[in-house]
Amino acid sequence: MKVFVGVTDRDWIRTLNSRGDLDQVNFWLPSAGQGFGALKHGELFLFKSKANDGDQLVGAGVFDDFVRARVLDAWDWFGVDNGVTSLEEFVSRIRKYRNIHETLPYDAEIGCVLLRMVEFFPSEQRIPAPSDWSAPIVRGKRYDTSDLAADHSVVRAASQYLRTGEPLPDSIPEHISELMFGDARFTVPRLGQGAFKAVIAHNYGNRCAVTGDKVRPVLQAAHILPVAFGGIHRPDNGLLLRSDMHTLYDRGYIGIDPKLRLNVSPRLREEFGNGEYLYARAGTEVAAPARRSDRPNREFLEWHMETLFRDIA
Repeated sequence: MKVFVGVTDRDWIRTLNSRGDLDQVNFWLPSAGQGFGALKHGELFLFKSKANDGDQLVGAGVFDDFVRARVLDAWDWFGVDNGVTSLEEFVSRIRKYRNIHETLPYDAEIGCVLLRMVEFFPSEQRIPAPSDWSAPIVRGKRYDTSDLAADHSVVRAASQYLRTGEPLPDSIPEHISELMFGDARFTVPRLGQGAFKAVIAHNYGNRCAVTGDKVRPVLQAAHILPVAFGGIHRPDNGLLLRSDMHTLYDRGYIGIDPKLRLNVSPRLREEFGNGEYLYARAGTEVAAPARRSDRPNREFLEWHMETLFRDIA
């Protein structure tokens, strides 16, 4: 099993730990240029306190994705799940780690390491930092547990998080929530709500899939299969749409077929005497993410066209 141990600070830990149930967390990096390629979706991320704050493994979470985002977008998506209590504190903390004194604009970019199912260990169950940890490491280090002894602190912390006394598997099992919480909440890949918004915006290059608009304040992550009908926060269940396109999509006035072509309901003209801009685009292909695994799920698109799209005037 691949595990990344990331260094964090007491304020981030304290703020999040006081909130209890953590469906999602943004382990943010002060600079967007740093990137994060240490883990794949579903692998384990351990939190390590700094040397002057206990030098311990204090908790863990499951890695979803990494995206670059503006400070204001990260605050809108995650709020206090950034480990801060206000936007002003968020900016102040970023300035601190960038070691700058001048004003930081809200459109400055940071890195967002998106985590879910985060848990912090009780103080009496925290585990000493790895004995092979090097003092110059300021960001983190990746481990492969298959190369470690059973009593290695990373193995112990991973086992504690997974609630298992058995040897660690090669990867985190899909039934992790059953192991940890006694139910089966986590049987397919999913994202937290904030992570869903962040990943969809990233996958679509911050442009509306239908119109191509890139005015970020009006762009929204839309579900193809709505949550009310059993949809979940998955990359292939999302479209980035301008707010008015989002409303029209949710109400069935526009649809996207499995070939990613725009469909426009005749009821848009019948009910409102409008929509010529959209009728002119009917049949054209909408934008889609570059990675095939991130593109709209065919079954979800079919469901929307068959169930919500208003195809009869």
